[in-house]
Amino acid sequence: MKPLQEVVLAEPRGFCAGVDRAIEIVERALKRFGAPIYVRHEIVHNTYVVNDLKAKGAIFVETLDEVPPGATLIFSAHGVSKALRQDAAARGFQVFDATCPLVTKVHVEVAKLAREGYEFIMIGHKGHPEVEGTMGQLNEGIYLVEGVADVAQVRPRGDKLAVVTQTTLSVDDAAAILAEVKRCFPQVREPKKQDICYATQNRQDAVKVMAPAVDVVVVVGSPTSSNSNRLRELAQRLGTPAHMVDSAADLQPEWFEGRRRVGVTAGASAPDILVQQVIARLRDLGALSIRKMDGVVEDVHFPLPRGLGDRSMSETEASRS
Repeated sequence: MKPLQEVVLAEPRGFCAGVDRAIEIVERALKRFGAPIYVRHEIVHNTYVVNDLKAKGAIFVETLDEVPPGATLIFSAHGVSKALRQDAAARGFQVFDATCPLVTKVHVEVAKLAREGYEFIMIGHKGHPEVEGTMGQLNEGIYLVEGVADVAQVRPRGDKLAVVTQTTLSVDDAAAILAEVKRCFPQVREPKKQDICYATQNRQDAVKVMAPAVDVVVVVGSPTSSNSNRLRELAQRLGTPAHMVDSAADLQPEWFEGRRRVGVTAGASAPDILVQQVIARLRDLGALSIRKMDGVVEDVHFPLPRGLGDRSMSETEASRS
């Protein structure tokens, strides 16, 4: 039986700009205002990240009733509904919004077109917080479709219809659903630019290149991470066995029996420390070399909210000295 020889690393993989920004918002709020800082929902869908921030003083909640008066509250990277945003303001919390700017772009588009009389089809997964946040921008007139078969059930009231998508979907699945939307509603208005985010697209493209070149794929990501699940599904669809792990402890030696080359990638909410731990474990299992594939170099950076930028932080530290 041929032993494990090589680990092939997808490029890009791991943190995206929106995740970097969201985590930094929580860490800066803790530094500036002290613990506890309340975060509505997991800041990003990764167990390691959430536990690390809990240890630093972040408290994660699902309802605003769990947040005491006068507290500092952060909205997660997935975004929130209009009603929840209004509720937080009415309760007087100091709020910092860690919603990914690419999700905010979708919210802005929905609000703008709704004022013009449009209804919406949203392509996404029921129950995902990003979907709930986007659909929650309107009280009515937005219809969720999770698959091609759902499109035929949509019954818009008027003839002005637009489509938006969850940002972390499978690019191929979303394209298939969109094609059915356009077949059923030829006049539907599409986004000027695809809603699926650059990081989701890039990581899926990297797996499309990597998966056929390896014997098995490992995706580092938590079970709740939509984009991580899509990477695993994509590798499997391409015919390569694939497994998703929350940490190196989840790796099973039998996955690699008779496999010479293992591909490793990570969802956009998975930190690099977890990837390095997976690599170390694969070395223990016999891997002799590590090779990084060529890929897109990401240089996207999103600014922090007012009150948490470098200038405001330095001013705060100066006032304390």
